Amino acid sequence: MSALLDSLASAYDTQPHRDDFRRAALDAALREGLPHARSEAWKYTPLRALERRTFAPADVLTSVDGALLSDIPSPRIVFVNGRFDPANSSTNGFPDGVTLQALSRVLDESRVPVRRFDRQDEVFARFNTALANEGVVLRIGAGVKVAAPIHLVFVGIPAASDQAWHLRHLIELCEGATATIVEHHVASDMNAHFDNELTQIHLKPGAKLTHLRVQDDATQATSILRTDVVLASGADYCRIDLELGASLSRHELNVRLEGSNARLTANGVLLATGRRHLDTRLGVEHIGRDTACALLWRGLGAGRSHAVFHGGITIHAGADGSDANLSNKNLLLSDSAEIDTQPVLEIHADEVKAAHGATVGRLDDNAMFYLRSRGLPEHAARKLLTAAFCREALDVIDNLALRESMTAMLDRRLAELEHTELEQA
Repeated sequence: MSALLDSLASAYDTQPHRDDFRRAALDAALREGLPHARSEAWKYTPLRALERRTFAPADVLTSVDGALLSDIPSPRIVFVNGRFDPANSSTNGFPDGVTLQALSRVLDESRVPVRRFDRQDEVFARFNTALANEGVVLRIGAGVKVAAPIHLVFVGIPAASDQAWHLRHLIELCEGATATIVEHHVASDMNAHFDNELTQIHLKPGAKLTHLRVQDDATQATSILRTDVVLASGADYCRIDLELGASLSRHELNVRLEGSNARLTANGVLLATGRRHLDTRLGVEHIGRDTACALLWRGLGAGRSHAVFHGGITIHAGADGSDANLSNKNLLLSDSAEIDTQPVLEIHADEVKAAHGATVGRLDDNAMFYLRSRGLPEHAARKLLTAAFCREALDVIDNLALRESMTAMLDRRLAELEHTELEQA
C-alpha cells in the first residue's frame, strides 16, 4: 500500500464518527488503490508523486489573519485547514427559510445523506465518505429568494506538517428558491496540504442557483474536488469556475438534468502556469425532455504546465428536445506547456440539437498584426488578446459586482503571468 493510502487510512481511527458504511467505503478505497494510467478518467493525471506523500489529519482549528478575508463580505462561512472557523463566519441576516451551518454542528443530530461509489476511479469520493466530518450544510426553503451572495470560504495556511482534510457539502434549494453562492479556495501563505471535497447539490422544481467558484490555492497544494448536481423540472443551474492555483488540481463536475426544461450553464477558465497540473472533467446527462446545457471553457497553458479538459455530454433515450452545446478553446503560451482536451457527445434520443468542439492553438497572428500595426507593443497586444479570450467565460454572470470581482482576480493572475514571461524573455 502506498504512503498516501497508509496516512489516510490511519486517520480513520482518530475521527469521532465511525460506522459500518464509512468503514466499507474506506476498505473499498484501500482495496482498489489509486487509479492508474489505464483508467480512462485518470489517463492524463498521474498520481505517482501524490501516492508517495503522507498527510496528517487536520484536527485543530488554526487562526487566520482577518485581512485575508477583508474582501469577502457576509453572509459567509469560513473553514481553515478543513476546520470550521466560527470567529470569522457570519451566518445571520438570512430571510426565513434559510439555514446555513457547519456539518460538524449537525452530524450528532442526523446522518449525512450517503451513496455508494462503485467505480474504481472514485477512490477519493470513497475516502471522503469514510473521513468527512466537516463541511457546509445549506438549505433554502420553497419560494425563498436570497438576494445577497452567500460566500463559502476555504483557507489553507501553513502548519507544522502537511495536512489533509475531507469536506462534504450538502446544498438544497427547494421549489422556486433562488440564491447565489460564491466559493473561495484561498491560501494565506505557502503550504502543501491536501484538500479532498465533495459537494452534493439538489435543485427542486423551478429553483435557480448561480454558483461561482474560485480555486486559488497555494502553488504546492493538492486539490481534489467533486461536485454532483441534480436538477428537477424547470431548475436552472449556472456554474462558473476559475482554476488559478494549486500544484495539482482536479475538479469533477457531474450534472443530471432529470426534470423537463432543466437548464445548465457551466463556464470556466483553466489558467495553467509554472509546473501546475489542472484537470477538469464535466459529465452532463440529459434525462428529462427539453433540457438544455451550454458549456464554454477557456484554457491557457504557460511555462511547463499541463491542463486537461474532458467535456462529456450524454443525451439519454427519451430526452427528446434536448439542446446541448460545448465549446473548449485553449491557448498555448509556451513551447513547454501541454493541453489535452477531449469533447465527448453521446446521443440516444431523437429530435435533439447538439454541438461540441475543442481547439488548441496559439494567439491569432492576424489579430496580433492588427494590434501591432496600431502601435501596441507585442507584450501589450498579447495581454489584450489573452484577457479577452478568457473573459468570455465570465460574461454570463448577471451580478455586475461579482462579474467585476472575478474579472479582477483573473486579470491579476494574467498580469503575474505576463510579468513572469517578461522576466524570462
